Amino acid sequence: MSESSFEAGRVYRAFISYSHVDELWADWLHKELEAWRVPSRLIGTQATHGVIPRTLRPVFRDTEELASATDLGGTVEEALRQSENLIVICSPAAAASRWVNQEVLAFKRMNRGERVFCLVVGGEPNGNGMPGREAEECFCPALRFKLDSQGQPTRTRTEPAAADVRPGKDSKETAKLKLIAGMLGIGFDTLRQREHHRRMRRMVAVTVLALAMMAVTSALAIYALNSRHDAVIAQQAAERRQKQAEDMVAFMLGDLNDKLNAVGRLDILQAVDDKAMAYFASLPAADATDDALAMRVTALQKIAGVRSEQGNTPAALESYQAASALAAELARRAPRDPKRRAAYADSLKWVGQTYWYQGDLKRAIKNFEAADTALRASLAAQPGDPTYIANLAYIQTNIGRVLEARGDLTGARGQYETVLKIFRGLQARQPAEENWQSEVGFAWNNLGKLALQQGRFVDAINAFRSDQQIKTTLADKTPDDRQRQEDLLVSNAMLGRTLALCGDVQGAMVYTRSAVESARKLVAADPTNASWQEYFALYSQQLGSMLRQSGRLNEAAAAYREAIRNLAALAAMDPTFSDYAQELAQSRMELAQLQLVRGNPQAARRSAEAALATLEKLGTTPPKGRNHSLPLAQAQILMGRIAARRGDTATARRYWTRARDALEPTATTDDDPRQLATYAEALLRLGDNQQARPVVSKLNAMGYRTPDFAALVIGAKLPYPANAVFLQGIASSKSDAKP
Repeated sequence: MSESSFEAGRVYRAFISYSHVDELWADWLHKELEAWRVPSRLIGTQATHGVIPRTLRPVFRDTEELASATDLGGTVEEALRQSENLIVICSPAAAASRWVNQEVLAFKRMNRGERVFCLVVGGEPNGNGMPGREAEECFCPALRFKLDSQGQPTRTRTEPAAADVRPGKDSKETAKLKLIAGMLGIGFDTLRQREHHRRMRRMVAVTVLALAMMAVTSALAIYALNSRHDAVIAQQAAERRQKQAEDMVAFMLGDLNDKLNAVGRLDILQAVDDKAMAYFASLPAADATDDALAMRVTALQKIAGVRSEQGNTPAALESYQAASALAAELARRAPRDPKRRAAYADSLKWVGQTYWYQGDLKRAIKNFEAADTALRASLAAQPGDPTYIANLAYIQTNIGRVLEARGDLTGARGQYETVLKIFRGLQARQPAEENWQSEVGFAWNNLGKLALQQGRFVDAINAFRSDQQIKTTLADKTPDDRQRQEDLLVSNAMLGRTLALCGDVQGAMVYTRSAVESARKLVAADPTNASWQEYFALYSQQLGSMLRQSGRLNEAAAAYREAIRNLAALAAMDPTFSDYAQELAQSRMELAQLQLVRGNPQAARRSAEAALATLEKLGTTPPKGRNHSLPLAQAQILMGRIAARRGDTATARRYWTRARDALEPTATTDDDPRQLATYAEALLRLGDNQQARPVVSKLNAMGYRTPDFAALVIGAKLPYPANAVFLQGIASSKSDAKP
């Protein structure tokens, strides 16, 4: 199993022990546990029994797992050994069952008595100690008494942890949560509160969606009723639409109502989404009124937004594509309506953006360019509309990002400069509009990233400082606005990373630490927000690198652990989003470097091999640009360092040669300092100082000076003096920006 909370050798989350008289209870509990998912706010947190997993699957039941077993006793004991927890369904029949008693004894003899939990379904706990009620005893002997050091029952009584579904006791839902709380190692009140909050959030989301769907179906039903007086063909079409509308209404008033009354099930929102998608797909666009189509576009985009926030990118793409098809039909029906063309352009933008998330650059830019064409037609009809102008700039930014990923930095720079000009113009027209100020900052941020890739550190820092000043001003105005806080933390992290590449590690840590703490607060406020989780993980890794290079190894290790834990969860949640996997690999490489510094090459090798395997696998997925080649080369260099530490020089040189050969084709034309530094490192580790010398000189002229790289160059006895001209340029760019 992949969940980190599983103990070594465990296969099952729980083993259900029961008498076959209580088979219905066992069946209910088995299905409930395997269908239940941990509240997102708890996933990945540390509890008494380890890191809390995403689900409780699988759960062992003998009737399902042992139907073909030939050695019942041996198979049961092996299943017990492979189970984290034992749940005993307690009744008089269970108390009298030799098999139930033997299963409890076997589990306790594995020194896991504290992981035994009971579900009382009948009889009386400890009834054999009550005169006249001995026959009602529901605890088997192994549950009632402690074991000695030899694993034999004693006369010392024990009270097992129990949930009780007998009449007048716990409800089935409460009993289930009590058992789950024990399995996860958290307090029942904590779990109950989390479950309550989750239910409330789902109830709101489902209710909003249900109302939107009701509006759609009601409109179609009214349309159908009003059409009954038409000709036979029209009447048949109206009856078909009415039947479809009635089916949807019946679903919302029946199944959906039942789910809302028992909102503890995680499949509620998904069930509504699936029903809505099937309904929308069943109606030809030509059969719907314009208003009904518009409502469907809105509903589908809301569904897509929910799926995207849940980390389900493929499902989000499906919904966005369905919405775009309907928006296209609306635009076709009124080709001169600029609002409809603009709405169609917006739908294409979302489709393209989702392809971009998946790393499919070809489809992404195809949709962005189509959106650009559609929106320019709207803008031609209403040339001064600020909303159209801003939306055009958003599309231009997306096109720039695809060009950047393809390596066309000149084309990307032209896009970003155009976007900066657009938003500066809007800001001049509407100076009180804070969104235009924010977008000016984003444009500076994009230009800063390009300058960084081209080795123009002074320009990059100036651009990032401009963005950071704008974001600080806006965040200070509205400290409770989480979106503004998110914008600021990203800006701080970008500025911090750039300062670190220039050698100002202490200054860089101030900004990066601020970004990490801001992200931590946002995640605490809403752990379901995947973007905030990613920022927290990514910038924790970034901070860990700075701490490691500053010699603060314990702090670095803690930062890496947080990064890896969160990125692993994100990568598992959405395997189609390649950024998560690549960022996880980079975090593992950072951890491997720390492990090398601490003198643990075996641990470093495990971390580096996991990173390399991930990066090599990404090479088979749709490319998201040249950036993939850089971490792969870095992983190969790291594997070579580990091999060299073990004395395996031949293997080390093979890894370093691969990295050199992969980067060499672009080394003479690429100005990305990280690309150049990695190439230079491969050459220096191969002992090719002569070929490395011009690359090192180029990096020195740029102002690139991380502690890792400076130590490597100086160790190779190459000159690497501080660049006084560059430092003067950096000093002159400093402002009173605060993190």
